[in-house]
Amino acid sequence: MPSAPMDFGLVLQTDPPASEVVGLMRRAERNGFRYGWTFDSAVLWQEPFVIYSRILEHTDRMIVGPMVTNPGTRTWEVTASTFATLNDMYGNRTVCGIGRGDSAMRVAGRRPNTLARLGEAMDVIRDLAEGREAKVDGQTVRIPWVRDGRLPVWMAAYGPRALALAGAKADGFILQLADPFLTEWMIRAVRDAASDAGRDPAEVKICVAAPAYVSDDLAHARDQCRWFGGMVGNHVADLVTKYGADSGFVPAELTSYIEQRQGYDYAHHGRAGNPDTAFVPDDIVDRFCLLGPVEAHIGKLRALRALGVDQFALYDMHDAREATIDAYGESVIPALSS
Repeated sequence: MPSAPMDFGLVLQTDPPASEVVGLMRRAERNGFRYGWTFDSAVLWQEPFVIYSRILEHTDRMIVGPMVTNPGTRTWEVTASTFATLNDMYGNRTVCGIGRGDSAMRVAGRRPNTLARLGEAMDVIRDLAEGREAKVDGQTVRIPWVRDGRLPVWMAAYGPRALALAGAKADGFILQLADPFLTEWMIRAVRDAASDAGRDPAEVKICVAAPAYVSDDLAHARDQCRWFGGMVGNHVADLVTKYGADSGFVPAELTSYIEQRQGYDYAHHGRAGNPDTAFVPDDIVDRFCLLGPVEAHIGKLRALRALGVDQFALYDMHDAREATIDAYGESVIPALSS
């Protein structure tokens, strides 16, 4: 049985000027990328929903959304109304990536949201954006002008309880690393949870998100993408604190490398050259990212697709953004299109 085509997304930070973000998304669409994602952290970057409107205006088919928003920085009816407005203007071309909230909450002095609050918010935001009634703080609310709205809600997760929630409620699961072993483990957890909730596990879309750098200079590629191991390690540190390093609830392949981690400064969050990521070894960069010549990218993506991954979302935060987009458009995306 032939493999299904893989979707591709581009992930950017909304650094000024916004016109550059729009330009890169337009370039991505020309190269066959179907999704345009951005970070969502109000203090660190510009407001993404304003920029989404511009991206949608200047693309034809691209679906846009945050990777990821959270239930705490905007009220749920505001988030739903914002998505619904974009959909009304541009034809249901948005997706809501959502999580507990890391940088967006912590930089503002707040703690990430609980999973219970996240699960409730996912239902409310989807219902309101699609025109149904929902309860917000005990008050029944409906957005009366929504017509034929559609908002898939995709959840980012690593830990066992979060994976279970994604399987039970989310339309898609976002995994921010590209290690085949961990991907297989986490997809199984999500699909088992979906089945336990009475859902068809195949209905939950699987998105792997990670940096990609096309180059024969592996050392330079690693240095440009080492920041990602630090970002993932920041999430993993929360899991170790919650469950313990040897609990068995989280694979050692995910947790062991953070033993030398000293801390994390959000001023460098998601950026090449992040000084807080010196502890990340080369093998973690190789496992979590896609590096090397085009053939290496194609091989790893085919392996991920065989595990059930529907979309690869490419983090493009390094010194070869345009070249990476073009290399994927010329060689990688065509190879995964059939």
